[in-house]
Parts: sequence; structure tokens; C-alpha cells
Amino acid sequence: FSPEQEAQALRKAMKGLGTDEDAIIETLTKLNVSQRQQVLITYKSTIGRDLIDDLKSELSGNFERVIIGLMTSTTMYDVHELRRALKGAGTDEGCLIEILASRTNAEIRHINENYKLQYGSTLEDDIVSDTSSMFRRVLVSLAMGNRDEGTFVDEALAQQDAQALYEAGEKKWGTDEVQFMSILCTRNRCHLLRVFDVYRVIANKDITDSIKSEMSGDLEDALLAVVKCMRNKPAYFAERLYKSMKGLGTDDSTLIRVMVSRAEIDMLYIRREFLATYGKSLHSFIKGDCSGDYRKVLLRLCGG
Repeated sequence: FSPEQEAQALRKAMKGLGTDEDAIIETLTKLNVSQRQQVLITYKSTIGRDLIDDLKSELSGNFERVIIGLMTSTTMYDVHELRRALKGAGTDEGCLIEILASRTNAEIRHINENYKLQYGSTLEDDIVSDTSSMFRRVLVSLAMGNRDEGTFVDEALAQQDAQALYEAGEKKWGTDEVQFMSILCTRNRCHLLRVFDVYRVIANKDITDSIKSEMSGDLEDALLAVVKCMRNKPAYFAERLYKSMKGLGTDDSTLIRVMVSRAEIDMLYIRREFLATYGKSLHSFIKGDCSGDYRKVLLRLCGG
């Protein structure tokens, strides 16, 4: 890997008349995120221009969004997406839920630090001013990045938690959402998986079915996302991708975000879950749903 060579290749692809999009795709998708950051720095020091500015002036639309996403560090990409979800036209609740429910404590702490540096306000303050009621409280809880990340399962506590969830929902008229939030947003993964098993025995139904019947709207989506991420994160992302492309029209924001942010983390597993769940490959879904350079770059990120 030579950052100088890659920087020169990118410059060549954009210089003169017309842009060589294939060369840009080829160069950027063969590198990993830290190599792309090195190219960004080298481009400025050897060519004296800003690579992001050059790309923005040459590219457009969804293709541009993917390429700029690839050129952004992992944490800053999440920061920009959260900011767009909160401060764009209307609130993109799906984006807020997806990022906050799926990132690790360390990732969320980095997001918080960089969000504050970039925008001068805290992520928590922006969530509070842009969302409301119980949904707001769940997002704030997730944005603390304070989940127990151990692996210890306290059997007695698991029984207690499952019972508490049952009594907070199925058993009573109305729902005690705080109980759901405090258990689902703070306990460790292994413990929660045990809680879900016990819950099924007590309530005679799956925790996801209870959440669906007890909650609605954004709160329901948020708690379901937490449960799904605990059980099987790649399957959660496979579902996000499927929903972004099925039916009429494409939810490009979600499609781009998941493809860019998971490309180097768990894309192989996401592909496997996608095929197992929907009976079609992610590759063929993207192929049928997108076109042009946008399709080309997404297929490269998908691989296979």
C-alpha cells in the first residue's frame, strides 16, 4: 500500500475533462478505512488540494454520498449521520435507533466526544431537544454508552428481570415502559439472552412479540432494535438493508449508511443472514435496486 500512489491515481481520475468513476471506485474500495485516511492526508501534502472537496466537485447524488462516506473515519461518519438525523429536515428516528442500539460503549463514547467537538452541543442535548417522551429516554440511555459489557449471567437476576418485564407488560393493563428500558438498555448481552429465554417460559411468547403488542411507534422500534442487536447484530443489519430496498422506492440513506459503516466489520455475516432470511443474496438485491456508479460501488462493498 502506497498512499502516494493512491493519491496520484485519484488525482488522475479527476483531472482534465470528465471523471473516471471506475478508477475512483477501484482505488477506494480496495483500501480499508485507515488506509483511506492516510490517502486523504497524503493527497493534501503531495497535491496541495483537499481530496474531499475534489470528490464533491466531481461527483453527485448517491454515488457521491457513498464515496464521501468511505473517505470519512468510522466515528466521524456516525457523528455526521446522527447530526443529519437530528438536524436535517424532520428527524430520522430510524438512523438514531440503528446507530445507538448497535454500537459498543467505546464507539459511543468516541461518538459523544467527537460530536461535541464538531458541533459545540452534546449529542444528548440534541436528542433531548429533538425527540420526546419515552422514546427520548431510551435514546438518552443508549447514548450514555453505559451498558454492562461483561459476560456474567446472574441466574437469579435473570429470573427476576424476566418476571419484572412480564409484570411491566403482559401481566398488567397498560405498560411500565421504564422497566423495559432499564433492563434492556443496561444489562450485558449474555445476561439478556438468558432473560429472553426465561421470559418465553413465563409469558409463553417471545419478548419481541410482547414489545410489539405493548408499545408502538418509535419506542417499539427502538426496543426491538436493542433486542435484535443483542441476539444477532448481522441479522439486524440484514433486515435494515432488506427493508431499505424492498417495495417501491429505496431508502438510500439507510442503504448507504449500513453498507459504508459495516463494510469492514461484519459484511460477510450480514450477507449470510440476508441470504438465509430472505432467500436472495444481498448482491442480487442491490443489483436489482440500484444503478450506475452507485450500484457499482455498493456491489464492491458488498463483495461476493
